[in-house]
Amino acid sequence: MIAFGILYILLNKYAFSKLFGVMEKRRELVMQQMDEAAKTREQAVAYVEEQKQALQQARQEAQQIIQQSQVTSSNQADRLMEQAKAEADRLKNEAVRDIANEKNKAVEALRSELGTASVRIASKLLEKEVKADGEQEQLVDQYLKEVGGRS
Repeated sequence: MIAFGILYILLNKYAFSKLFGVMEKRRELVMQQMDEAAKTREQAVAYVEEQKQALQQARQEAQQIIQQSQVTSSNQADRLMEQAKAEADRLKNEAVRDIANEKNKAVEALRSELGTASVRIASKLLEKEVKADGEQEQLVDQYLKEVGGRS
């Protein structure tokens, strides 16, 4: 027992303090590595969360861009439809004006021809009546002289 006591005292004085010191350093190293691992894990989790948020934000921005492009294309389609309607109305109005002008020209031409034909018919009727009756021929000649004298 004395040998064990001496051995214990010697080991305690020379070996146990160094052994416990090494074990304490090892424990501190393990604790430090565990702390670093926990920090690294926390950083990884935070990074993953940041990436998730960035991805979610990118999806939201993409959705907004899609919505804006839909609204823009809808607005452009509406504007194009309005322009097409305006152009169609303009062409229709021009066509109506052209038709009215052509109608007026045709009516004027018909009136002119009708007037010319009426004058021919009247002159032929007067010619026949004047030839048949000499008295009327004298009246016409007298009237022409009067009108010619006034001009």
